[in-house]
Amino acid sequence: MTLDQLSHDPSGPVLLLGGYGTVGAELARAAAPFWPLMLAGRTPSRAAELCRETGAVARRWDLADPEPFAAGVRAVVALVNDPADRALEAALRGGVPYVDVTRWTARLQRAVARVSLENGAGAAAPVLLSSGWMGGVVPLVAAALAERLGGLESLDTAIRYDLADRAGADSVEFMDRLGLAYEVTEGGLSRAVTPLTAARTVDVGGERTRVARIDTPEQFSLPLTLGASSVTTRIGFSSVGATRALIGLGRVGFFRWASGERWQPARRKLLYAPGEGGTARLRLDASGPRGRASWTVTDPAGQAHLTAVGALLGLRRVLGEDGAPAPAGLVFPEQHPRAGEVVGALADLGVAVEATGGAGEVAA
Repeated sequence: MTLDQLSHDPSGPVLLLGGYGTVGAELARAAAPFWPLMLAGRTPSRAAELCRETGAVARRWDLADPEPFAAGVRAVVALVNDPADRALEAALRGGVPYVDVTRWTARLQRAVARVSLENGAGAAAPVLLSSGWMGGVVPLVAAALAERLGGLESLDTAIRYDLADRAGADSVEFMDRLGLAYEVTEGGLSRAVTPLTAARTVDVGGERTRVARIDTPEQFSLPLTLGASSVTTRIGFSSVGATRALIGLGRVGFFRWASGERWQPARRKLLYAPGEGGTARLRLDASGPRGRASWTVTDPAGQAHLTAVGALLGLRRVLGEDGAPAPAGLVFPEQHPRAGEVVGALADLGVAVEATGGAGEVAA
């Protein structure tokens, strides 16, 4: 049995697991001025240039290799999938603050169970499960909206995914979930829905975007944490043709019969064609006791940068360096005690959050 050993060293480096990938490199550059860094992954030689740039050190930790890993670190940020929960369990055993921005909903739910069983009712190092869309940015902004509206009754999120943007290989892992029904909360009740259904056309940052249902972790967490009675997330693409094709494939059941390892390359090839850069845009339409509000989030540096921004804010949170005490045990991004400061924090990192007029939906 592999037994990785992480110990908490308050003056040690922050361990970025996957720290030289597309998102990891963005986070490393943003975090380097504040903390010493350790970049871990399967091929640390790939991190040589980034280490020279950031002053980081690189270590090998292949989560698919049984060879154990050991280090004393200040905190861990998981930027790659951890299918056996190796990094999570090592952080729990060592009392190391932990941030994860990569889990889809089912794996996040499993992590909730693991953390709860490990920690029980006692105080423990913070575990921030920040896999809501783009490093937890959507749930963070939802919390700011809830503060503005006196609570959160409903939230509809429309994501415009720029196919010209830079992207790592893991960025389209959601393709592997498009054949699986998932649960949402609507009107306070749970029900199963199918991905790529309930399509509508939404103005996202001035771009008419056809969007359809997608499984994202904030649809699980926001009803629990903020008491929202209805939460829906939809995604569309900068290419109208790609969006129509994807919805059409969902309608004929392609993602159900083309599941499994055999068809994985074909599924991912549908969307994974990273370019030189693009703009990340999403829109949140919320209602609460004080009325309704619609906000658009825009990151001109793209979706990898936006994810890194969410991870950076999460790291500040678990280290107690964002103006609030570090949490103890399990926490979600939207449970921030200073949610009203989220918009300003995002702006400082190059992400604009702007009020949007109208209800959001336009004619198809």
